[in-house]
Amino acid sequence: MTATWVPDSCAIVGIGTTAYTKQSGVSVTALAAEAALAAIADAGLEPGDIDGMIRSDYDEVSQVALADALGIDDLAYWGQNGPGGSGPAAMVGHAVAAVQSGQARNVLVYRALNGRSGRRLGKGVSVQGGVGGSSSYLELFSPYGVTSPGQFFAMLARRHMSEHGLTEAALAEIALVSRKRANANPAAQMYERPLTLEDYHSARMISDPLRLFDFCLETDGAAAVVVTTAERARDLPQKPALIRSVAQGTGLRVGPGQMYPVLMGESLNDLTSRRTAQRLYERAGLTPADVDVAQIYDCFTVTVYLQLADYGFCGRDEVSDYIENGSLDLGGPIPVNTAGGQLSEGYIHGMNHIVEGVRQIRGTSTSQVPGAEVSLVTSAPPPGASALLLVAS
Repeated sequence: MTATWVPDSCAIVGIGTTAYTKQSGVSVTALAAEAALAAIADAGLEPGDIDGMIRSDYDEVSQVALADALGIDDLAYWGQNGPGGSGPAAMVGHAVAAVQSGQARNVLVYRALNGRSGRRLGKGVSVQGGVGGSSSYLELFSPYGVTSPGQFFAMLARRHMSEHGLTEAALAEIALVSRKRANANPAAQMYERPLTLEDYHSARMISDPLRLFDFCLETDGAAAVVVTTAERARDLPQKPALIRSVAQGTGLRVGPGQMYPVLMGESLNDLTSRRTAQRLYERAGLTPADVDVAQIYDCFTVTVYLQLADYGFCGRDEVSDYIENGSLDLGGPIPVNTAGGQLSEGYIHGMNHIVEGVRQIRGTSTSQVPGAEVSLVTSAPPPGASALLLVAS
């Protein structure tokens, strides 16, 4: 029997965040609780109404710890998804599955991290760092100098420069557009901190061809959303963001481990996002032309570049021209990362993208796309990908 997706059966009804900083000064549990309480209040609910929780597999805050912090006596459902940045949209999908199956009524989805003052996910790992047995397969690459995500994405960028015409101008445009959106967002770390093209090119090279402003902001903070049925959403105070579809994918033969074996693939034309996008649009009954605004996972500028063709906005060899022509800015065919993204708002492992996707549906973004009715959110890096399509009710 084939499972059938039910569009618009669930909705995101509450969103919450903490401040995004370099030094939170509090525990990750305190950050998770702050974002969770904000999301629950935004939904017009009480902590006791939450009976399910979904977390990231990278999160240091267990569901039990967060339930205790919130004063929730009994969780009927809990789960986690990932890996890492591939997970946020899938975490919402996990919540939908719990609600649709009757295992929970109101599910809290959260991500909290002291990603600057504590565990830094972008930091390189030494050969002696105990990576063997971690299932990352980094131990097979680190002896040759590949020890960090930045190096991995730099090599993908170089290969796309050779095979598909990726330009430095396209990478710069992604960084500049993100910064412009952050300059309008008081909650962004880069609020009122403009970035010029000269600033971009004069910044230090970290992993060629990726410069300082091609890297996301390591951040302390948290973000959370509440998922329930569309029927219940009608009785709650906020305009619901209906979940038209959600999808996950690994692509074909993505390889074992985490990220690094992707570099050994014969082709870059069938990475994780392309198969995910196909499932996403098919379940939604929509096409790329229907999307009004997109929050595209951006741990690096090149990550945005890699996904534009996968999600059908242009051809594989047309991406640089598409970007350089202003397509990603407000007024373009697909405005992206309208709160500043992980490049300029904060790196909450992509959970903040979901919050901004909801704001666009509500009409409350600081860089609102007029009349936005279909909002795409992606969670991207290999070895998996996930994505959401949120729509207005």
